[in-house]
Amino acid sequence: MMKKAHHLNSASETKMKAIDLVSEYGLDALAAVLHETAKEKGFWDGEYSHDKVGNKLALVHSEVTEVLEAIRKSKGSENIVEEMADVIIRLLDVYAAMRNEEEILHSLDEVLEAKINKNKERPRLHGNLF
Repeated sequence: MMKKAHHLNSASETKMKAIDLVSEYGLDALAAVLHETAKEKGFWDGEYSHDKVGNKLALVHSEVTEVLEAIRKSKGSENIVEEMADVIIRLLDVYAAMRNEEEILHSLDEVLEAKINKNKERPRLHGNLF
């Protein structure tokens, strides 16, 4: 791995660490880091509950809508990708919270790999009309 430049600021270093986590350790590790950040920023204050998880999943949905709106309003590539990043961040945050509560026992990295391989074997449009 390349040595990081000494002049990186804290935000850049955090970004590099997150990128390193994905490439070296996978989505499970990245999700854990994202969830810790969300907790530090107050997004998980109070008791864990199904209502709170439902609220967080609704926020994932709202981020997907923001992707659509960025495309619809021609807000440009960077804005579209930033909104896509928000979808991923929020979803991985929920995943990590549920994993911490042992509501989810399976590794996202392992299930994702299996799902990718399964989808490779499926028919065109997975056998549907559209």
